[in-house]
Amino acid sequence: MTEVAWFAALCDDDYEFLGVPDPALQSSWNHCRNIVLRAEANGFDNVLLPSGYALGLDATAFAAAIAAETSRIKLLLAVRLGELVVPQLARQIATLQQIAGGRLVINAISSDVPGETMSSEARYQRTTETIGVLRTLLRGERADFDGEYVTAHMDAPRIAVDHPHDPIIYFGGLSEAARECAAESCDVYLMWPDTTDQMRKVMREMDARAAKFGRTLRYGWRSHVVVRDTEADARAAATRLLSRLNADTGEAIRARSLDSQSAGVARQSELRDAADDDGYLERHLWTGVGRARSGAGIAIVGDPDQVTSKLCELRDAGVKTFILSGYPHLAECDLVAKHVLPKLRRAT
Repeated sequence: MTEVAWFAALCDDDYEFLGVPDPALQSSWNHCRNIVLRAEANGFDNVLLPSGYALGLDATAFAAAIAAETSRIKLLLAVRLGELVVPQLARQIATLQQIAGGRLVINAISSDVPGETMSSEARYQRTTETIGVLRTLLRGERADFDGEYVTAHMDAPRIAVDHPHDPIIYFGGLSEAARECAAESCDVYLMWPDTTDQMRKVMREMDARAAKFGRTLRYGWRSHVVVRDTEADARAAATRLLSRLNADTGEAIRARSLDSQSAGVARQSELRDAADDDGYLERHLWTGVGRARSGAGIAIVGDPDQVTSKLCELRDAGVKTFILSGYPHLAECDLVAKHVLPKLRRAT
């Protein structure tokens, strides 16, 4: 079954014009709450609650509050592994899961802790160890583990014993160390946009890696969307998004992200360089968003049939989860719900 998620812009990443801050769109409880409530009302299955250190709101505190105001939509909480000791993290997640009535799922983030720099191999080894111990504790079981970065000899917290669960973990990363960590540890391997052929290649390779651990993976796609009644209108809306972006501002936005040196970000930059003069890698894949943000920097741009067709192409290639966003997030949430979700549901 295809899962379609929206994006709650918790990290000051909502604009009418990319790179031009708008106080009305700055991350706040009211603004981000409205995005999640709209996504639930519009029929999205899930919503990503992203996490940053310097920018926006704390995702965990937000998740606790919004869980009490929603009833159906799943909450995909980004957790920056390494910032909390694992027993504390386990108790926190178990508590959130109870508040959310079982709707909490985890997006494991393997970024550096602010103020430290680790090698990619070390970070992902720490992530693998953290996820392993975290799963044990959340299942309500005792953990006895001595790793290179995580040591745990303890019983599970009472709330996890009383309400055990094995968390669904989403995870992304392109480096060799990230892929090995994902194959061993995650349930849904998230990919930033690329050509469909390259996506297929990555999925085949990840299937083989996961099989070594006796595991299987689901696959996800994280991108932006610009959908309008006509392709011309969609392209004009994409052009308008960048119409006030200063190149130096865009570079500064990308540089201040903690993942700015990752393999995934490097690949998004390669794809921008390969695009045509209007920023299109393919007819409906526009790389312009990446000029003003780190991370996923490509949007699907087109009319309702074209956007749906691209999503179906990816679904047929093996992608089962789509995490979408658009600018401004409330307005584009309505447009995607109106023009794309019904068509995609009928095509599933």
